[in-house]
Amino acid sequence: MSQNTRDGWCGMASPQCAIILAMQFFSRTLVHLILGAALLCAGRSALAADSAPEALCPGKLVHFINPFPAGGPADIVARSAAESFPRLLGKTVVVESKPGAGGNLGAEFVSRSAPDGCTLMVGIDSTLTINPTLYKNYPIKVNDLKPVMLLVSSGMLMGVHPDRGIRTLDQLIARARTEALTFSNGSNGSPGHLASEMFIEVAKVKLVEVPYKGNTAAVSAVVAGEVDGGILATPGMLPFVASGKVIALAVTSNRRSALAPQVPSTAELGLPGLQLETLYVAMVPAATPPAAVALLARAITDALGQPEIKARLERLDLLVEAQPDSVATQRLAQMRERFAAIIRTSGMTAD
Repeated sequence: MSQNTRDGWCGMASPQCAIILAMQFFSRTLVHLILGAALLCAGRSALAADSAPEALCPGKLVHFINPFPAGGPADIVARSAAESFPRLLGKTVVVESKPGAGGNLGAEFVSRSAPDGCTLMVGIDSTLTINPTLYKNYPIKVNDLKPVMLLVSSGMLMGVHPDRGIRTLDQLIARARTEALTFSNGSNGSPGHLASEMFIEVAKVKLVEVPYKGNTAAVSAVVAGEVDGGILATPGMLPFVASGKVIALAVTSNRRSALAPQVPSTAELGLPGLQLETLYVAMVPAATPPAAVALLARAITDALGQPEIKARLERLDLLVEAQPDSVATQRLAQMRERFAAIIRTSGMTAD
């Protein structure tokens, strides 16, 4: 070997030295590639570990808590939102109803559950937007729960029993200014309760409000003639409007319902102050890790994006929104502020 080679340097004039230099270069490059690939695989493995289905409460079922009676719109939304969990996360979802106190019992149960992503409240916004002001002994703090996402929204429908001889909103207002009419609602603090109070305020009418155990029971009371009418969740009212068992006077959403386009909105009829929508949200304990929330949102978004599920909900006048937790947080806060002012002005209370 030459002196140049022993000293670690060789001139490019020597073919042997050129070969040695090339081998050294490619050896260093190969080592760097191997190290880079190893680091990339390690990073991907760590990411996969954070987002793998096993990260969501291993060995446990997922529980969707509906804080209202079974069979109502919230129950339907919860069961629809659960449909992708077995396929995407390998998880079985159990939908349970824990009704009571306008949804407070279910909200309290979820807020005290383990923050592992396996217990969600899937219900309507009123538990979080109306009840904090309405109930003197509201059992949780608003920030004890945080949103996974906003699922769907719907309007409400004002309807009366056919035998009352009322066919328009103007006729209802004229009658209710001279005599107190009975209106059902799903419970103290329910959207129907607040809507009736808003109607009393903006239209200067007299109503006697009759609380029932859930929207389904409140609608049944209108159908049976136990009460004169009600402002209740559109999904529960529409089948009876179609069959002629309920006379629809108006919807409270900012648009006419695609399923009942002949029914005007309250804004069209001169009562923009009665515009009201219901939000269906998924909530978890505040300490639930972001990775678990992301997995839940992924599975729910997938379910709500399925054409057959979307069509099923739209047939009940439930508009799929599938909005992220940031949007849900903002809209809940806006509604909470609006409803607090209405509740304080009307003097509504519930114990």
